[in-house]
Parts: sequence; C-alpha cells; structure tokens
Amino acid sequence: MTNNRMLRPAVLASSAIACFAIAQGAGAQTIAITGGKVFPVSGPPIENGTVVISNGRIVSVGAGVSVPAGAQQIDATGKWVTPGFINSATQLGIVEIGQVSDTRDMRARGKDNIAASFTVWEGLNPNSVMLAPARKEGVTSFVILPTGGLVSGQAAMIDLVTGTTTDMIMKSPVAMVAEVGDASEAGTGSRGELIVKLRELLEDTKFFMAHRADYDRAQSRNLRASRLDLEAMIPVVQGRLPLLVYVDKESDIDASMRVAKDYGLKLIIGGGAEAWMMAGTLAAAGIPVLTGAMNNIPSSFESLGQRQESAGLLSAAGVKVGLVGNAGGGDEEAFNVRNITQEAGNAVAYGMSWDNALKAVTLWPAEIFGVSDRVGTLTPGHEANVVIWSGDPFEFTTHAEHVWVRGVERNEKTRQDLLTERYLNLPGKPIR
Repeated sequence: MTNNRMLRPAVLASSAIACFAIAQGAGAQTIAITGGKVFPVSGPPIENGTVVISNGRIVSVGAGVSVPAGAQQIDATGKWVTPGFINSATQLGIVEIGQVSDTRDMRARGKDNIAASFTVWEGLNPNSVMLAPARKEGVTSFVILPTGGLVSGQAAMIDLVTGTTTDMIMKSPVAMVAEVGDASEAGTGSRGELIVKLRELLEDTKFFMAHRADYDRAQSRNLRASRLDLEAMIPVVQGRLPLLVYVDKESDIDASMRVAKDYGLKLIIGGGAEAWMMAGTLAAAGIPVLTGAMNNIPSSFESLGQRQESAGLLSAAGVKVGLVGNAGGGDEEAFNVRNITQEAGNAVAYGMSWDNALKAVTLWPAEIFGVSDRVGTLTPGHEANVVIWSGDPFEFTTHAEHVWVRGVERNEKTRQDLLTERYLNLPGKPIR
C-alpha cells in the first residue's frame, strides 16, 4: 500500500513546480491584438492596428502586421489599445490603512531629518489588496515615494506583476526625494534656514567624497548626515540620480532651482501647485513636474495659487508632466491610485491636450524616471505592458477590458469584485 503521508509532499511539490512552469510559460505565449485603434504614444494612432506580444515583450506594432502562426488572437475591433498607465507618485504597497501605523512604511526617522539611505521599496507588500484594483483599471507601473523630513529617501519604479518585491521592482532608485516646502518637517524654523540646511548637506556630501579616508579614520570635521546617508547622496551630487523636490509655492520652486543650478543637480518638481506660474522657466531649464488636478480647496498657504489648468499650462509651455493623484503632495490614499485615468480626464477638461494627457501617464513618467527604454510606449522590444480599453480611457464610463503586464494578462478578482458579488447575491434578498 502506498504511504499517503509520504506521497502528499511529493504531489504538492509537483503541483507547485507545475504552477510555476505555467506562470513562467504564460509570459512566453504569443498574443496578437488585432483590429483596435492603437496608440503607440511614440507615434500617431494606428487605425485597425495590430500589436504582437511574445516572451513578455512587444514584438511588432502596425497596421499591416501579420499574425504569427499559433498566436492567440484578441479581437479589439472598436476598442482602444494603449501602453499600460504609470502613476508617478504613490504609496501603493507601502501603506495599507492610513490611520494604522503598523501598515505605514513610507517614512524613516533618519538622523536630523535626513534619511537619504532609506530605500522605501524594502517595505513593499507584494500581497497588498490595493494592487489588484489599480492594475484592473489599467495602471501597470507606479512609483513609490518616501515622505517626511528634509530628505525623505529613495523612490522606486514598480511593475504590477504578481510575485515577490524583487520580481516587481523595475528600477531602484529612480529619484532621491526631498520636501523643501515644509520648514518644520526639515527641523528648521523657516524656509531660508531649510535651504541653508539643504545646501549644507550637499556641501558635506562633496566634502565626504573628497575626504572619505579621513572620515573613516575619524580625522575629518563633523558632517550633517550619517555615513550611509552621505553615500546615498553622492549620485545626486554627481547628477546621476534626480532630486525630486516636493514643493508648492512659487518662491520655494525658484529657490530649489537655484540650489539645483549651483550644485549641478538633476531636478524634478513634485506637487507644484504654483509651478504653472514658472512654466516657461521650468521648460527652459528642462525640469519636469509631477502634478495633477485640485481634489479640494487649497490645503495650505503654500498652494493658494493652485488651479485646475496647471497641468495644461505646464505642458503647453513645453514642460514634461507626470500626472499624479494629488497635486498638493502626491500622498493620495493608495486605494485611489487607479483614479489616474480620471486625473487625466480632468486635465483634458481644463485645457491639457488629449495627446499630452496620454503622454503624462505613459511616456513622460517613463522618461522622467529613466525607464523609457522599457515602458511608456508600444515599441518593439519594450515590456508588454498593454491595455485594451472599451473606449477613450479618459472617459468616466470607459473600463479596461484586458491588462497585460510583462506579457501576462492579469484579470484576478479584486476585493471590490468579491464584495459586489457578495452583496448582490444575498440569500433571499436579490438586488436588481
């Protein structure tokens, strides 16, 4: 007689191996999306276009593309096909419940309000129930940002695949995050003192680079930050890693630009409630802005000049815009990351061109964060992050019908789906 207790682990192991093989094989499947209106973003729309996906990547895009033998065909006639959307500023996967501290992993204590070595993605929860709703609404990549202090830490670009944190990370770090608009967060008494403290950190980083041996022998002057934080700041000072400065007030943006110019920094403005006032200056300096529509009245004196037309005014002036869910700080609740489509629709309603709104959730964020060689457009060789929409994705009634991330279609039920099914089918109480 076979020993069932001995057999069971072997069966489970075989099943696990088989499931892994199926998951891996799904990415190798060849898929042809045919008949849809294709928006490559890198070029003009293609009527009756075809997108071929294989081995997790886009193989070909065009109007006269032949369908490979044996490919699974998806008829997209009457539908719109775009790259997967990118939300440029989120706490998705690092915040579960805003009011429960145990579920908030977006902030480090640091030393003297400086936490440059903080790698926020180490706290990412790949099993967060917030991930599936975002993906179901066409978001295939997102940036997670640390918050707090003067220098909050490092940000990362994440793909919405299933698996471990290692599987999900597309690129890390993609930026160093600082909060220049809040003197109290920086541990200073005024904006002027905050800028002095930021300059001191940059000077200390340069000193550390030049006197590392002396520092290690404890024979150098005292420095503002810890050794690990100074190490983390080196790519910023060298201009290799962007400094993403969260700031709203026009004068604070101007001060940040002066610091960036003096130290040769690669600057990104986040929040930017009053960035539209400096649209021409920002465009001339090649500084991108992460911003969005007003979700409420201005929340502070720093954002009194905020307006709904901000994204449109910036993009019209030549500024690369990454649309986010909260123009006042990028700290929108994680469950609303999926609303980036509505943010884009609002931007169009307030003057942003439709083409620029599409770029602001695809190509421009990819360029801003240095991943445009992988995502952001429907380009052969890029990751197959592709969405088929029922119509214009910026219309409120449109929904994503198919979502592929790295060539694998993701269509699992979300918590919202399960709750809807549960309460629409109560025993004896059908709801019509």
